[in-house]
Formats: sequence, C-alpha cells, structure tokens
Amino acid sequence: MEVKGKVYEVSPTVQVTDSLKKRELILEYIENPQYPEYLKFEAIQDRCALLDAVKVGDDVEVFFNLKGRPWTDKAGKKSYFNSLQLWRVNALAAGAGSATTPEYAAPSPDIASSADDDDLPF
Repeated sequence: MEVKGKVYEVSPTVQVTDSLKKRELILEYIENPQYPEYLKFEAIQDRCALLDAVKVGDDVEVFFNLKGRPWTDKAGKKSYFNSLQLWRVNALAAGAGSATTPEYAAPSPDIASSADDDDLPF
C-alpha cells in the first residue's frame, strides 16, 4: 500500500528490547483540507535508517504493509491492534534526488529538420 503526504513528525530510534528497535513517522494526510488526518507509521529494525533523510515538512510517498494482531488480556478479553509498517519512503519535492528524477532524459525528436525534408505538397 502507499500514501502521499507531508512529514509532520519523525521520532528518534527507540531500542524496545535487546533484539527490537523501532522508529515512528507521523504523516499529515490531507484528503479533505478542512479535516487533515495524521497517520502513524512504524519502521522496525533496519528500516529505521530509512527515516534518517526525512525532515519535518517534506512531501513524501510512503510504502507500507498493514499489519494486525489479536491480544488477550488477563481477564480473557480479546482486543485487536493494527499497525502501518513502512518499508520505503520517497521524497516528492523538486530536487529531492534520484528517487524522483530519472538519471537520463529521453531524446526529443527534432521536428524542424524532418519537416524540411518532406516532399509532400501540403
């Protein structure tokens, strides 16, 4: 899945356990300008480094997986949790780098020279 928006907040990397580190990205998603949404994505393990180049105010495209899991408390009540786990972030602003601009441009046809070589009367 993917979504485009403006970076609202980037958290520092947190070492949750000895083997798990996590980082969060809050994205301002404006489908309706009157009511902006704030979506929380999480990056885990090596994906935390993807947020090093992201700054508040950047326009980005976030690619993510939707995850869900059940949890049962001590009283036996079952709850469900959802998370948006990001796996790629592309900057959308002009001059953001090679992620948004191609390394080469396709040659444009030379229309002026081909028109002079045409033998048709019209």
